[in-house]
Amino acid sequence: MQQIKFLWEKMKGFRLRYILALIGSTGFSLLTLSFSTITQRIVDEVIMELPKDNYTLEYLIHHLIGLAILLIGATLLRTGVNYLNFYQYEWVSQKTTDRIRRELYRIISHQDKAFFDKNRTGDIMSRVTSDMDMVRHAISNMMRSTIEAVFIFVFVLGYMLSQSWQLTLCLVAVTPFLYLCSVKFSKKVRPQYQDMRDRQAELNTAAQENISGNRVVKAFAREEFEKNKFDTKNIEYRDQSIKANMTWLSFFPYINMISQSLSVIVLLVGGILWIRGDITAGIYTAFNSMTWLLANPMQMIGNTINDFQRFHASAIKIIELYDNEPQIVDKENAIVPKERIKGDIVFDNVSLKLSGNQVLDHVSFHVKPGQTIAIMGATGSGKTMLINVLARLYETTGGSVKIDGINVNDYHLQSLRSSIGMTTQDVFLFSDTLDTNIAYGNSKMSDEQMRTYADLACVDFVNRLENGYDTLIGERGTGLSGGQKQRIALARAMAIEPSILVLDDTTSAVDLETEAKIQKGLREISFNCTKLIIAQRISSTRDADYIIVMNHGRIAEIGTSEELLKNKGYYYDVYKLQYGDPDEIKKGVIA
Repeated sequence: MQQIKFLWEKMKGFRLRYILALIGSTGFSLLTLSFSTITQRIVDEVIMELPKDNYTLEYLIHHLIGLAILLIGATLLRTGVNYLNFYQYEWVSQKTTDRIRRELYRIISHQDKAFFDKNRTGDIMSRVTSDMDMVRHAISNMMRSTIEAVFIFVFVLGYMLSQSWQLTLCLVAVTPFLYLCSVKFSKKVRPQYQDMRDRQAELNTAAQENISGNRVVKAFAREEFEKNKFDTKNIEYRDQSIKANMTWLSFFPYINMISQSLSVIVLLVGGILWIRGDITAGIYTAFNSMTWLLANPMQMIGNTINDFQRFHASAIKIIELYDNEPQIVDKENAIVPKERIKGDIVFDNVSLKLSGNQVLDHVSFHVKPGQTIAIMGATGSGKTMLINVLARLYETTGGSVKIDGINVNDYHLQSLRSSIGMTTQDVFLFSDTLDTNIAYGNSKMSDEQMRTYADLACVDFVNRLENGYDTLIGERGTGLSGGQKQRIALARAMAIEPSILVLDDTTSAVDLETEAKIQKGLREISFNCTKLIIAQRISSTRDADYIIVMNHGRIAEIGTSEELLKNKGYYYDVYKLQYGDPDEIKKGVIA
């Protein structure tokens, strides 16, 4: 089976321990017979000999004490073996799930942006939490229970056959009915557990979105709406859980009735055989006590199948994630630049299609090292996608993007992306201190360097914080304004001293005075870099070496601020909205 094979592969290095645990479970199963077999001897060799003169009373007492000591010893040995087995199973399960969880995180972190576009966060979280817990349960408990149930059944059956084949065959006659119940239950419950697992993922997604978007929820006073939405998902999960468990409960009476019928068979058939003298009192007593050992595995079959179906649903989701290979990967001989990238960028007839939509359509332009270009355009015009293909967050479907004359597809991904400092529209800050967030890309930088870039990005509000740079930032920057988060993100991007600095709406939430300071700071940075600025403010774009205006994935206009004003296109209209009619403003004077 695929799931078991997957677990066995992930147990590499721990397999010997697990095999020893399985052998130990076999030994424990054999030792489980000790109580019944020794009790049989006590009945036949001591109790049934009392009325006879074959043995003295003193001998029988000593023999009873010897058998009792043997029983105590067997019980202690069985308890010790069981403890060691539990320890080994738990040790292997924790080590294996730790390995799988780390590998899953590595796989998730290396996935393409497209993967996160189509997979919900809650579903991904379910795979590394509840699904992993089910895998751990399978290794530590499910396999142990199955092995012990099977071998106890086999050993008990073998011993019974050696004592009375007639009574044993009568007991075995009921097992086909148990098998039929188990098969029917398995077929019915599997899709229900898969559906239950999907409902749990939806529940996790609803909770994650509600918590992450708590500001929006409160701003629109939608707490009650979100509560009702969560309740709906919770009820769906609850109902599906009840449905799956009720399926098990509907089969439990039949399984329980079949297993309990064994006691009736022993009392009836065994009693007749004892009366006829075909079996001894000890054998009858042993069969009576072993009925529980035979019935227990039968009753456990339902639980085992129940657990196995849940494990099956969880393991499939984990394996799917393992099989989800990223499409954007390093080539076999990917180029790792020996020197710092200069930042010469060429877009040559670049096209990009996502989900059937033409996002970029034959885009071509050239940015020389050290130049600053601005990119403008209406929402959805393809501005951010230019940056995404530059950093290979998406793969172009036509044309090529080159940096320093080398196709970005030929670069080693880590080398490429570490050369690009990027701030995004949706600023993400980690739940850590302010200085750690700034130094995220280079944790080895000195405090002095970190503060230098913080000053360039106008992170001056730090002086008003009680703990300064040691201030702990809440999740996603809770407690900070949009402009403050943008300035931290800008400092973080500059701190790695990239060859290409990308600013995507970085100053949209700051005031004009602060923006002017940031523009001055960008001109004063000590390292050479090419700057790509995506903005809608003329104040952020007018000083660029040239400006690109995007429209429906195409370049609608390209040129300097003066050239675009003469064209009287999109740039002219934006300028007019922000400053007034440029034809009525004196040349070189911005009102």
